[in-house]
Amino acid sequence: MSRLRQAAEDYVSIRRALGFKLDRHPRLLAQFAGYLEEAGASTVTTGLALGWATIPAGTSPDWHRARLSVARGFAAYLGALDPGTQVPATDLLARGAQRATPYLLSEDALASLVAAAGALAPPLRAATYGTLFGLLAVAGLRVGEAIRLGRDDVDPAAGLLLIRNSKWEKSRELPLHPSTISALSQYARTRDRLCPAPGIPASSSPPGVPGSSIPTSGGRC
Repeated sequence: MSRLRQAAEDYVSIRRALGFKLDRHPRLLAQFAGYLEEAGASTVTTGLALGWATIPAGTSPDWHRARLSVARGFAAYLGALDPGTQVPATDLLARGAQRATPYLLSEDALASLVAAAGALAPPLRAATYGTLFGLLAVAGLRVGEAIRLGRDDVDPAAGLLLIRNSKWEKSRELPLHPSTISALSQYARTRDRLCPAPGIPASSSPPGVPGSSIPTSGGRC
């Protein structure tokens, strides 16, 4: 293993030990290290970091900035080991349009969205998305938290929802209104009827697939 690849692995290990997930960093840093090696470089330079960040051509400027952020973090770490390392400036790739302003749905608009979800096919998809939108509206969950929910994460008797391994690998219990528990219980009955034995665990099932881990379905049929 080359020095750069070893340094990239060490960097990821250290940051994960500090609580960062860094899900895509190992793959991207391996690509970056390979790019540096092909260029004959022994460390990171601003030009090489920028060149790597902006490939492949035609991808989103936001993706270029995300790639450059990965390279910048690694360069900052590497700079403590190699004084010749250049850390790319934070404003190197100018940000274009800002994030869209959040749009707050009225109760009528939310009801229309849930009703439209109920018209989807097949029936399990309709039940899943209708429940997902309602749960997001009343529970304040992150989307990723909602779609990772499994069958055992709802406790109807206690009125609690268990959110596992969220930000900073923390879990928490979320109290739910009785009407929300009722809706989830109704969904569970529909889910169990249409998908009694999921083929893929909730943690492995991709979002947006009927019967996946959205919410409390516990796997893909």
